[in-house]
Amino acid sequence: MSEIDVKLEHVTKTFEKFTAVKDVSLEIQKGEFFSILGPSGCGKTTTLRMISGFEVPTQGSIYVGGERVNDLAPHKRKTNLVFQHLALFPMMNVEENIGFGLQMQKVPKAEISKRVEAILEVVELQGFQQKRISQLSGGQKQRVAIARCLVLNPTVLLLDEPLGALDLKLREQMKIELKKIQHRIGTTFIYITHDQGEALVMSNRIAVMNAGRLIQVGKPQELYDAPNDKFVADFVGDHNGIPVIVRERQGNLTISQAQELTITSAAGKSFAVGDGCHVYIRPEKIELLNANDMSFLKNTYPGVITDVIFEGALIKYMISISEALPRLTVSAPNIGQELPYAVGTNVRISWNPENALTL
Repeated sequence: MSEIDVKLEHVTKTFEKFTAVKDVSLEIQKGEFFSILGPSGCGKTTTLRMISGFEVPTQGSIYVGGERVNDLAPHKRKTNLVFQHLALFPMMNVEENIGFGLQMQKVPKAEISKRVEAILEVVELQGFQQKRISQLSGGQKQRVAIARCLVLNPTVLLLDEPLGALDLKLREQMKIELKKIQHRIGTTFIYITHDQGEALVMSNRIAVMNAGRLIQVGKPQELYDAPNDKFVADFVGDHNGIPVIVRERQGNLTISQAQELTITSAAGKSFAVGDGCHVYIRPEKIELLNANDMSFLKNTYPGVITDVIFEGALIKYMISISEALPRLTVSAPNIGQELPYAVGTNVRISWNPENALTL
C-alpha cells in the first residue's frame, strides 16, 4: 500500500460569510507530482495555504507525513512553499539565497556550502553559486527558488502557480524541467494551477476544484478521456458539448436526440429516458469526411464549415450540423499541405460512439 504524505479530512475554510473550501477530503501519495487544478477563486490556493500553515481550517484535519498539523506554525511543518513571484533576495548571490534557510537553522557554513552545491546539481545550475540574481534568466530564477526550498529537505514541496509570470516558450520549457527535478529527487510536489496544460503534462494525478469543492481526482488521461462531471469536461481540454434528450439505453450506450439528430454515446452517468443532458466529444475524436462519403456509421452527419482557425500545429474547423445546435469544433494536424477545406465547404463528420460521453 502506498505511503500517504498529505491527507485532508473534511477540510472547510470560511472567511467571515464566504466559504472558500467546502468539505474537501484528499490523500496525496509519497513521491507524487500532484496538481490541484481549477479556475480563479475555486479554493485551490486556499487549500495550499492551509497545507502550508498560512491559513487554519475552520473545520477538518490536515496531516503531513502522518502528523496532524492544524495547530503547527508554517516553519514547524515538513513543507516549503514556492510562490509565483519567487521572493528571491536581490542583494544576495545564488548561494546566499539558497542557503538562507539553512543559515537561519544555524547550520555550519561548510555544511551549507556542501548542500547548496548538491542541490544546484539537482536543478542543473552547477557553478552558479556566485551569480547575482539580476544575472539570471527567468527560468534560472525559478530553479533557484525551487532549490532554496528543496535544500531544506521538506517532505512536501508546495508550488503556487510558479510559472504564471513566465512567457509562453519558457513556461513550456519549465514544465519539463520541473517534472525532471521532481522525478530526480522523489520529493512530493503539490502544484497549484489554473492551466490545464501544465497539470496534464507534469502530474501523476490531478484534483479538479470548482466553487470550493473537489469535483474529480484522477490520472491526467482519466480526467481527459473520462470526466465524471460536466464542469470537468468543460474545463479540462477542448470539448464539444451537444444538448440532448435521452431516448434509450443500450447497455453502456445512450441513444439521445439533439433536435433532428440521433446521437449514440457512452453513458458517463445514469440517466433516465427523457432526461436532458449533454453529449461531449473531443475535437480530435471527430473525423472530417468529404460530403459525398456515404459511410453509414453511427454518428455521421452532414455539415458546412463556417470558420477555419490556423494554430500552427493544428487546424481547427468550425462546423454547423444544425441551425439549432452549437457549432462543433474539429481539429486536424497540420501536415504541411494546402488546407483541404475552406469556409462554406459542405462536409460530413463522424465519430465513434465510445469516444463521446453523456454527462
